[in-house]
Amino acid sequence: MQWFHAQNNSKGRMLFAPYEGICLFTTETVHSYKTTQVKSGEEVQIAVLGASGYTGAEIVRLLANHPQFHIKVMTADRKAGEQFGSVFPHLITQDLPNLDAIKDADFSNVDAVFCCLPHGTTQEIIKGLPKQLKIVDLSADFRLRDINEYAEWYGHSHRAPELQQEAVYGLTEVLRNEIRNARLVANPGCYPTSIQLPLVPLIKAKLIKLSNIIIDAKSGVRRGAKEANLYTEIAEGIHAYGIKGHRHVPEIEQGLSEAAESKVTISFTPNLICTKRGMQSTMFVEMAPGVTVGDLYQHLKSTYEGEEFVKLLHGSTVPHTRHVVGSNYCFMNVFEDRIPGRAIIISVIDNLVKGASGQAVQNLNLMMSLPENRGLQYQPLFP
Repeated sequence: MQWFHAQNNSKGRMLFAPYEGICLFTTETVHSYKTTQVKSGEEVQIAVLGASGYTGAEIVRLLANHPQFHIKVMTADRKAGEQFGSVFPHLITQDLPNLDAIKDADFSNVDAVFCCLPHGTTQEIIKGLPKQLKIVDLSADFRLRDINEYAEWYGHSHRAPELQQEAVYGLTEVLRNEIRNARLVANPGCYPTSIQLPLVPLIKAKLIKLSNIIIDAKSGVRRGAKEANLYTEIAEGIHAYGIKGHRHVPEIEQGLSEAAESKVTISFTPNLICTKRGMQSTMFVEMAPGVTVGDLYQHLKSTYEGEEFVKLLHGSTVPHTRHVVGSNYCFMNVFEDRIPGRAIIISVIDNLVKGASGQAVQNLNLMMSLPENRGLQYQPLFP
């Protein structure tokens, strides 16, 4: 049986069984940690694990503008001993420690960790870190609450199930209160971020039907050794992939099912496009009886009116990825479909910032009781 938690409190966790539509209360332990209070001007010492990847480098770029997060430790096993500026010359002006192998890293003077390692490698490493550290994990290793579902989608058993019980999913605008009190935050994937931000509020408000949700998503290419990601393979074209089994599907369905308090199944197709940054998710939904596109727009407007990083565009303005590049923003808008009763929602993010490292910094700010936007007020790069 797969369960979805609805809310946490000091005594237990409320669970929903998606198929039977029943609700049970369990005395399962819910881990809670007091929020770390960081004084104004006080430095927070940071470790970046997997600093030689794109998300690690993006953490470094963002923290160059953060007045309190100071990078103390950086790891990259294959680049151990090298200067970070020799790996990423665009960041050569930053005063940074040399890269270490993880086994040689000294965490004695570290307060918090950004873990930017590939999925499948993170669980045992985080399990071995000092327990007092605040951790934001950018891999997929702690996003799925059901460890059996993790094993099904990632091809091996979960190696730190006790930590999975503790991990808080880090979709900042949706789970802000839980993130504030967390020790370990599972940073969301890029596709799930761009999809859940518009759909979760609409599902919670019962404004759209749970059936026939169709999502067409397009992303710039990330660094990787796969032949399919080489420039000559993806240039001048668009490439659908993971058509039947992309690993972000269970993560998206988990968030939407929690919002609905019942099982939600989506149709999701991701595509690679030949661009360095940017992600667009186009969602086709059926509205509940009597609901209009204007109702969807007004609900998203009221939901995100006070949010700094999620913006609903005016009128018929179409969100474009070029309008968010380099920033932590998510831009979205709602349009009427030509099919009666259906709507089209478009959201765009920079997949390396709001879809990864920017949201990670946003989450650690919360965990450290700092202003959520600290170090993240980069405006988009245009043209």
